[in-house]
Amino acid sequence: MSEFYSIYKDEIIYTGILLVILLITRAIIVVTVKKIGHKSGTTEARAALIGRYVTVTLVLIAALIEAFILGAKTSDITLVFSSVFAVIGIGLFAIWSILSNITSGVIMFFSFPYKVGDKIKIHDKDYPVEAIIEDIRAFQLILREDNGDLVTYPNNLILQKAVTLMEKDALDDSSIL
Repeated sequence: MSEFYSIYKDEIIYTGILLVILLITRAIIVVTVKKIGHKSGTTEARAALIGRYVTVTLVLIAALIEAFILGAKTSDITLVFSSVFAVIGIGLFAIWSILSNITSGVIMFFSFPYKVGDKIKIHDKDYPVEAIIEDIRAFQLILREDNGDLVTYPNNLILQKAVTLMEKDALDDSSIL
């Protein structure tokens, strides 16, 4: 066993350093995302979702760096990644709408001017909506119309349509009670 450690001592040290850097970077980014979320008035669940996206991205980057630490050649990694991305690309082409909604959800986390409780009007020629935002999720907005109907509106469409703020914090208004 001591022979193993003596042979791979440098790789073990570099892997430990990579893990420490990964954990510190993740902690800093997650805290920053939570602060941005709190400042913009979003829910903790949305901030946690963005934190999970960051964690997955960091793990993938760490796996790539770890491959280099363990001695993989650039040509080998390029071959593996090109093959994996080709398969993923074909699979994701079929579900591009889901990826579009997830990406829109991330964009909305950082720059969506409306929050839960706001009454908005979506200017869609096919299905205009005037409703209160009940929840903002990874894939869609959950909206409650005045007549009580629940509407889910895809995140990618909300970024493409004109939206008007009708009332701020309509859920906190005592007239709704």
